[in-house]
Amino acid sequence: MTSFPITSITGMTRDDGRPTDDFYETPPQATAALLAVEKFTPKIWEPACGRGAISKELKRLGFDVISTDLYDHGYGEPDHDFLVTDYGVRAGTTSIITNPPFSLALEFAQRGVEFINQTDGKMALLARLQWLESIRRKGFFESSPLSAVWIFSRRLPMMHRPDYDGDPVSSLMAFAWFLWTCGHIGPPRLGWLDWKDHYEVPLDNLPLFQT
Repeated sequence: MTSFPITSITGMTRDDGRPTDDFYETPPQATAALLAVEKFTPKIWEPACGRGAISKELKRLGFDVISTDLYDHGYGEPDHDFLVTDYGVRAGTTSIITNPPFSLALEFAQRGVEFINQTDGKMALLARLQWLESIRRKGFFESSPLSAVWIFSRRLPMMHRPDYDGDPVSSLMAFAWFLWTCGHIGPPRLGWLDWKDHYEVPLDNLPLFQT
């Protein structure tokens, strides 16, 4: 799930200040490319599942996926606020793959690091490459176990809103997968992905599961 601050466009917010229904669905190519270069435990938590874009691709690749969201988009289990719930721990997951609401990306990352430190796990967040910038996030990046940043050298297909019915186009923004691994020490690994090299690759050619 990718989101952008709708409040700046429409002024619509919930009582708690969060944008309402501000998600753009993650193209399956993004998830497939991640799994071509990173291994994860067989059970994954997707805590911002939206309509299941990431979860469905993970299931296609053979993962057991726990899908939750704060809102009810018709997929997964709604009414789970990732920033406060321990649902993933209780469900027996140790790893997270998600595309958080953009306006809450830092909060998602901070909460996710708490989770993987508790479960000895791993987390992947899809975010704009520009997210690396900012004085506000600098301290978090330097103090957290950020283990890798995988940059999409080819722009991802546009993350359209669910009601979009036009022709697919490429995104105007650069995206990357940000990885955190419990216990990682040192600078993150930097790598590049071309999603066209990995989408619909035979499953036998993907690393997939972490042993």
